[in-house]
Amino acid sequence: MADSPGPPVAPRDGRPTDSDLVHRLAQGDRPAFGELYDRYGTPAYSLARRICVDPELAEDVVQEAFLALWRHPARFDPTRGGFGTWLMTLVHHRAVDAVRKENTQRRRTVPLTEDVSPSAEGSDREALVSVVSAEVRAALRTLPEEQRQVITLAYLGGYTQCEVAKLTGVPLGTVKSRTFAAIRRLRSTLGNLWAGETGETTGVHR
Repeated sequence: MADSPGPPVAPRDGRPTDSDLVHRLAQGDRPAFGELYDRYGTPAYSLARRICVDPELAEDVVQEAFLALWRHPARFDPTRGGFGTWLMTLVHHRAVDAVRKENTQRRRTVPLTEDVSPSAEGSDREALVSVVSAEVRAALRTLPEEQRQVITLAYLGGYTQCEVAKLTGVPLGTVKSRTFAAIRRLRSTLGNLWAGETGETTGVHR
């Protein structure tokens, strides 16, 4: 039985499992690090690119994530889940932080002006999207860990439910039920949040 989910976790040709490679890496085995990168470099970049959009920023995120693995391989705890899930979660967190940092720096470099011109419409829209995104992230934090994980991978990472099942190591039916429960809870949370801010009653679309 594989010790962690994801594509090349437990090869049938006698190659070491992810946990074996992480253990070897902790002992200073450089080739083990290279093999882990070969296995997960592409999906890690795919996830980072979906979140960051900017390819260079996505590459930086992946490099930072693998550098963190290189420096602190013992942070991966195989008793808490598979290596694939752990690494993708690390990449996701770093990608979100990178995007947030980029947005903050961009706002600081935009000169303040009292001139309101038609060209400001796009900026207003970006500001609105930023506010909504912040509210969605806040709502995500209210979800139980297992629900937040599938929603993050599916809607922020862009993975299919079958891919989420492989990455998390849980049955497809469980992924579907967790996704449904998470969406229902997010609708309720966001509906209450927006209704409270506008003083209106927000209905839930069925």
